[in-house]
Amino acid sequence: MRSTIIGGAMLPHAPQFFTRPETESKATIAAVEAVGAEIGERLRALAPDLYIMFSNDHAEQFFHTAAPPFTIHVGGEATGTFAGHEFRWKVPGEVGLELVRQMYAQGFDPAFSSTAKIDYAIGIPLTHLGIPSEAPVLPIYVNAYLPPQPPIERCYAFGQAVARAVTNMGLRTVVLSSGGMSHFPGTDRYSNPELDWDNALLAKLRDGKLKSLIGIDETELDETGNIELRCWACVAGALGEQKPDIAVMNPSWHHNYASLGWFAPQPRDWQPHYPATKPELVALITAVHALAHEADARSAFVTDPAAYAARFALTEAQAAALVAMDSKAMVAMGMHPLVPFLAGMQVNRVRGGR
Repeated sequence: MRSTIIGGAMLPHAPQFFTRPETESKATIAAVEAVGAEIGERLRALAPDLYIMFSNDHAEQFFHTAAPPFTIHVGGEATGTFAGHEFRWKVPGEVGLELVRQMYAQGFDPAFSSTAKIDYAIGIPLTHLGIPSEAPVLPIYVNAYLPPQPPIERCYAFGQAVARAVTNMGLRTVVLSSGGMSHFPGTDRYSNPELDWDNALLAKLRDGKLKSLIGIDETELDETGNIELRCWACVAGALGEQKPDIAVMNPSWHHNYASLGWFAPQPRDWQPHYPATKPELVALITAVHALAHEADARSAFVTDPAAYAARFALTEAQAAALVAMDSKAMVAMGMHPLVPFLAGMQVNRVRGGR
């Protein structure tokens, strides 16, 4: 079944976008707002049935009382305020509850909440994207800040499971993530984000290598100020290996703002060097495989290639390629290249011995 994930985004959410301190570059804020608006316009044009927002909690709601790795909102709406901004989005609660059920069935145990609030981690990116308050937005909170956090590979797997669930529900879904890249709020490294590290990772993401996120361990996430990439990993898992249509870095003195958008996800178009076996090539593969591994077959072939080929139900083109031991022709037909490669070495060895 083809995934119903039709688009996605990874976006920053720094509070400075709304508080506008003198220490923040107005040009940088404007650039982040502009790219967010462009991504939002293209995502809204997809007319999704559902927006899912993966976001961390900043040691606010999920801290002293409970800190689940993942929490799904199942209320009718989600609200909040920050820096004079009022947040309110419609939450499709029944979809949230069904997602909880399906995640349980897939081996995940998310918490759920009817009353969780929206802070700037959700409100800022949704505002930049221009997602209207009546749009169906399902918040999923990811524990990024309070140890022990879920491993990033678990976040990627969680995103994969969410994609399977919404596909089962038949919901055309846009997946969004809030956070990143490098920053160290509240620490003495606040003015030293890891731009080189971020650019190296962003280069991989630009190339569609979203699975590269799962290779980052807990220590590296912490040391580079990228603990919020756990939210990005959820979206990466939902999207799969997809090149973004937009990928922009806008660094500041305290935070590297990266914005990525996907508007028409498609399976990566690649041809493996070693393909699966095609049913129409089974007879030819059987004949060539025997030449690589059976002395009697090699002897018969070297004595009379045409007679050897006649033993098998081959097409005219397949028989010609076998008689000539034309490896290029066989590979072009779709044969696994290791088979004629090994057969050719063995046949040439026998011919040389004679």
